[in-house]
Amino acid sequence: MYDPVMVADLPEPAQRFFNFAIKPGTPLLTVAEIDMGGEFSLGTRENQNYRPMDARQILAAPTGFVWKVKMPGVVPVSGSDSGSWTRFRVLGLIPVARLGGDTHHARAAYGRYIAEAAFWTPAALLPRPGVVWDAPDRDTARVTVTHNGLSQAVDMKLDGEGRPLVVQFMRWSDANPEKKHRFQPFGGQLSDFREVQGFRIPFRVEAGNMFGTDEHFVFFKAKVKAVRFLAPGS
Repeated sequence: MYDPVMVADLPEPAQRFFNFAIKPGTPLLTVAEIDMGGEFSLGTRENQNYRPMDARQILAAPTGFVWKVKMPGVVPVSGSDSGSWTRFRVLGLIPVARLGGDTHHARAAYGRYIAEAAFWTPAALLPRPGVVWDAPDRDTARVTVTHNGLSQAVDMKLDGEGRPLVVQFMRWSDANPEKKHRFQPFGGQLSDFREVQGFRIPFRVEAGNMFGTDEHFVFFKAKVKAVRFLAPGS
């Protein structure tokens, strides 16, 4: 069960975030099943080609995630970073294809699901070995998560109550004109916060590449339909 004393030694912005995101007495569930709609771009900043999407995600940071998406006229696909297929089949989601599978894919995917854990499964990032919190400024909480040889830092910009309104990080990506893998800005806006099983999480997320630059392109516009936090063995 969550108790604010668990984060009492963290920098103030991190305490503010956790005390907003998790109500006292909430079971510390770290795996979520998320149903979402919205839009996903299959194009570029110049030719955006947004398609309506219907997606389901199992988020289990720092182990991995599966994201299965359907779009009109597009073959349904799913992918993960870690190859933990057996675990996710037990949870009832059978992937039809794996996207990537090399070290570039794993590194890029790791950045995504650590960032998403920060706002969708905050209990997964409570203090423990491999999770370090600091505060670059009075309204920024930064978490760095290291797992299986991968490390990712994520910044959250907070309001006075601890609500994370912006998430941003340097993501390993080849979404650039040269198609070269490198670290580049990624991030987005969070809104429509609601309480689910004691967690306060955003139901609207808009994110994209080159966040904070003139080249920023929002390709992911998610509207959450439902979230279920799963107990071990579910």
